[in-house]
Amino acid sequence: MINLTFLGTSDSVPSVKRNHTAILLTYEGENILIDCGEGTQRQFRKAGLNPCKITKILLTHKHADHTLGLPGLLKTMALTGYNKNLEIYGPIGTKLFMENLFKTFGKIEEYKINIQEVSGKFFENKDFVLEAERMTHGVPCNAYSFVKKGQIKIDKSKLKKHKLPEGIHLKDLKLGKNIKYNGKTYKAKDFTFVENGKKISFVLDTSINEKIAPFVKNSDVLVCEASYSSDLTNKAMEFHHLTSNQAGDVAKKSKSKKLVITHLSQRFENDMNRILKEVKSVFKNTELVKDLDVVKVE
Repeated sequence: MINLTFLGTSDSVPSVKRNHTAILLTYEGENILIDCGEGTQRQFRKAGLNPCKITKILLTHKHADHTLGLPGLLKTMALTGYNKNLEIYGPIGTKLFMENLFKTFGKIEEYKINIQEVSGKFFENKDFVLEAERMTHGVPCNAYSFVKKGQIKIDKSKLKKHKLPEGIHLKDLKLGKNIKYNGKTYKAKDFTFVENGKKISFVLDTSINEKIAPFVKNSDVLVCEASYSSDLTNKAMEFHHLTSNQAGDVAKKSKSKKLVITHLSQRFENDMNRILKEVKSVFKNTELVKDLDVVKVE
């Protein structure tokens, strides 16, 4: 199970109901924070989440509404016993940006912070891969994908049917090897299946460009900004953002299964259904999130 907790869903100007952008992806022991707008650490409190469980931070770009929560969050983690090595990833310029941040607000001495500027595949373990692609937003900006690998699982119903007990003796089955138990041979192919992987993509702050759809292709969940309504295409282009229709079109062209729209302008605070309807006119399976919503990916 992968959980996406939307800690903030506004654009550059927050509203009474919507905080600046921040999303927490939780999977197994990983807690990956995508962006950290002003007030994010308080949103953790409201959501009942512990920031000391954060393992990685992915910064899409340096604009204030995506980063101003970092100084307070990092300091709170230091004051409340954070004891991991924190990995912070971002586009070109992130190292200098973080150096200037530490010069202004003070360096964190209590734990190690490793800062990397990334593109392409930048992290991989046995369970998942993290990838980045450059977007167009006036400053260096990344989109990100989290790809959970497909895994071999043991069919417990078949174990029960053949009266084969669970235990360490089954570990070779998951490796695709046949096993012997009480003198009888059991074939891996008869007791295992491949659990499909999952892909979750994050496109936060960009103008429409030809890189988006190929990068997020076949996403199970595409999290995408929809800062402007369809009648404000020129303004979206001027400020390097996406319209509602463009977000829906990216989801459609990329053959994504579900679209979640966020980074919503406060100008639509009293008419959010308008944005949702516009997106759904292009891509039906769309959800508009509000602060503290949780989207589960099974």
